[in-house]
Amino acid sequence: MFLFSCKEEKLEANTETNDIEQILTVPTEDAFPQNSILTTEKEENTFPIIANGVASDLLVSESDYPGVKRIAGIFQKDLGNVSGNEPELIFGNTHQSNNLIIIGTVGQSTVIDHLVEEGKIDVAELEGKWEQFSITPVQNPIEGVDNALVIAGSDKRGTIFGMFDLSEQMGVSPWYWWADVPVKVRKNIYVKPDTYTLGEPKVKYRGIFINDEAPALSGWSSEKFGGFNKQFYEKVFELILRLKGNYLWPAMWGSSLWDDDPETAPLANEMGMVLATSHHEPLMRSHVEWNRYGEGPWDYDKNQEKLQDFWRKGMERTQGQEKVVTLAMRGDGDEAMSEGTNIELLEKIVKDQREIIKEVTGKPIEKTPQVWALYKEVQEYYDKGMRVPDDVTLLLCDDNWGQVRVLPALDSEPRSGGYGMYYHFDFVGGPRSYKWLNTTQIERVWEQMNLTYSYGVDKIWLVNVGDIKPMEFPISFFLDYAWNPESFSAEQLPNYYTTWAQKQFGSEHAKEIGEIIALYTKYNSRRKPELIEPNTYSLQHFNEAENMVEDYKTLVERAKKVKEQLPTEAHTAFYQLVQYPVEACANLNEMYVAAGKNRLYAFQNRASTNFYADKTKELFFKDAEFTEYYHNSLANGKWNHMMSQTRMGHTTWSDPAYNKMPAVTRIQSGREANLGYVVENGISRSQWMPSGLNSRSFSTFDPINDQKYYVEVFNMGKEKLTYTITPENDWIQLSSTGGTIQYDKKVFVSIDWNKAPKGKKVGEIVIKADNSEGGTKVSVPIRNDLPKDIKGFVANQGIVSVDAVNYQNAKETAEVSWQTIPNLGRTGSAITTMPVTAPKQNPNNDGPYLEYEIYLLDSGTYNLTTYFSPTLNFQKDEGLIYAVSIDGDTPKMMNLHKDALAADWTYPEWWNEAVKDNIMTQSVLEKELSEGAHTIKYWVVDPGLVLQKMVLQKEGTHAESYLGPPESTLIK
Repeated sequence: MFLFSCKEEKLEANTETNDIEQILTVPTEDAFPQNSILTTEKEENTFPIIANGVASDLLVSESDYPGVKRIAGIFQKDLGNVSGNEPELIFGNTHQSNNLIIIGTVGQSTVIDHLVEEGKIDVAELEGKWEQFSITPVQNPIEGVDNALVIAGSDKRGTIFGMFDLSEQMGVSPWYWWADVPVKVRKNIYVKPDTYTLGEPKVKYRGIFINDEAPALSGWSSEKFGGFNKQFYEKVFELILRLKGNYLWPAMWGSSLWDDDPETAPLANEMGMVLATSHHEPLMRSHVEWNRYGEGPWDYDKNQEKLQDFWRKGMERTQGQEKVVTLAMRGDGDEAMSEGTNIELLEKIVKDQREIIKEVTGKPIEKTPQVWALYKEVQEYYDKGMRVPDDVTLLLCDDNWGQVRVLPALDSEPRSGGYGMYYHFDFVGGPRSYKWLNTTQIERVWEQMNLTYSYGVDKIWLVNVGDIKPMEFPISFFLDYAWNPESFSAEQLPNYYTTWAQKQFGSEHAKEIGEIIALYTKYNSRRKPELIEPNTYSLQHFNEAENMVEDYKTLVERAKKVKEQLPTEAHTAFYQLVQYPVEACANLNEMYVAAGKNRLYAFQNRASTNFYADKTKELFFKDAEFTEYYHNSLANGKWNHMMSQTRMGHTTWSDPAYNKMPAVTRIQSGREANLGYVVENGISRSQWMPSGLNSRSFSTFDPINDQKYYVEVFNMGKEKLTYTITPENDWIQLSSTGGTIQYDKKVFVSIDWNKAPKGKKVGEIVIKADNSEGGTKVSVPIRNDLPKDIKGFVANQGIVSVDAVNYQNAKETAEVSWQTIPNLGRTGSAITTMPVTAPKQNPNNDGPYLEYEIYLLDSGTYNLTTYFSPTLNFQKDEGLIYAVSIDGDTPKMMNLHKDALAADWTYPEWWNEAVKDNIMTQSVLEKELSEGAHTIKYWVVDPGLVLQKMVLQKEGTHAESYLGPPESTLIK
């Protein structure tokens, strides 16, 4: 093992090594958080974990679990890395020392049990508990020891979690190896004189599913470890345990944890990992093993005896190992079992499998944890009445895109096996696969898993994490949240980013790093990279595409600036966790916008058409450069292959074999310069022309919105174009009055309202090319007669757009309150109601509602559209209901799921669009409205709805965009 010091010259001296065991360390002056049990100051009765760079020795009873002793060895190394001097680890019952860290499991460690008998420690709160630990300073614990820190666990994992919790608090990130996060070095660490415990976890089994692991993780593990073997999984087990998880579905694309390396499963059992097989792999047999050893078809009707023998061997080889056994059966290769819903056959399969389990274990069947995964079409069996015995855990599932499909009714009969949830950060399937980088907002995870937990799903929380590496941040959140969902409120979510960044990079830049992570995950979640196309973001309305590119570029600059201020030893981790995902996604989005411009400009005959063809190609190959650096230079090649998932050129659920550049067009321009122009929000002369092209008029300017619209002048020839733009009125302001361009130039037009005449007037600008006669006049209409008492959101060009959280008035009841979820959504934050288990509400004056004041500048027919976070009909009833009204009308009831899910597990077109766009929109009402003030009310009826925004738009107004209109001007 290489121990890197904080000195730059020593770091550089080791850059030739390709040892993937390297550990980076960095000194820190950070104070511990106020609520930490640790301090850097010696005080009365504090215990010195590290004093003057010397760590206290460790004592573990020989009688304790082998896994506890193994993890104690890792904890020993943690102390060595933090202090710079590795302490001694003693396996026994005595040790002569002034200060000693005693580690052990109640009922298994003779040392711990002796301390209990002597009254030195009280473990009453640990007795009979699941995975609970306590950390307590004790004076004169055993003969020859003045002071001890006792880490006691209620069971094996409780003790392990106690050690790893202390390691993380000291400054060893769970990602110290998997993301090269430097270990924080301190000369002095003391434990405050109080007993510390996190209590029991609220969710019993908490873990990850390594899936869709080719070509990235499979290529990496093959190069570094020789495959998915014991050496690989030892790193996985340690990571999960450091994150206080306990459950794993291992990699299963062409591999088997049990068959590929027979030493792996015993190691998992020793370390305290609970292993299970995925939703379509019954009785602890990986599906690939049927390909290796199975005889005959994967069909219980035709091959019952062979299948039973196959499954029996799975139970026999895992006898005595802690596990959760998957029941039932899907079709061969994770496909639907048959065209019909053969409930009788599947019930027989479950019954026969339980007989095998009982025979092999020799225990009552309820003593072996079992699970039935209601994945995809399997839920159809459940919906049509199939049931399994009460002791079997029902593993419910999301829709593969983060929306839970079904939850137990609040009045359901309790099940001894309870319920679990299988969630996704990664997926291979329709409408398109997404595997490359994190595209999940933790706010969305919080909202859906809070819903899940509130409906009694607390036996298993499992998340599909793909290759592990790109999902470091959401994995941390998922497992932190699973430990105690009751301790996480929506208001705390922004601080989670900061806290997590502080654990990886220290406190000085934690807030800035947290904000960068929050923003890039927000941008990524708008539309997953694999789904982005050249026309995703609008090039014609609201400056949407260019704003998105600029937002990403700003984020890249922020990330680079932070990196320059971090210690050199933190750069490798920062690149993996922050810079690469920001930089690579910024580049990918800019590439697609460049391709979109290429297509649009070809239609407009712009000379810049070929420039954007070249720009698209340049950005496409820049992505390859990022990958090359990540694979071959970062951490001396430690992470080669890890960014191999394709992300460009997807058209269906099946990934392209290689990244594909979007198609581009080239044109042959004439030699002579030739002027063209586009007017933002311009009124086109004919329906077939793109908005604003060669328009003869802007839309109306007004002093409240104080619009600044551009006229974009472009060249249609090879020679440079010289042009002028001249205002015909002194109240028209221009950002430029002319120039010489090769391609394009935006000139912004605004109004000097101090000079503008009152009333409705029309001014003009004249656009002229130097090499042509005359010029083109473009009208600049203004309206300068608006009332002074306007309040609320003011319409602009016939559109009022409001973010749901920015209401003017709110009504709550004893049963329901409004809850803002910060940062959730494509543009702003979102709002929902609490509790999510509240009964149905009536949309009347006594019911809960939100009120929005608006002001229209024109009368006409208006349409109201709602924007919701995607949500499924999780109670399988008529759908989630809400209501809206305008100006005191009778509330109009709306069903978000009026086009409810199809009868089987397939999804209708509205769902495909909702998950691709990460939004559900509904046109809810049409109404004749007068110019002036109006009030929109949104009424909650069912819980579980998450509203992001509402848009009121005048008929005939055409301003289509991906994210919808930006929020309107608010006058208070």
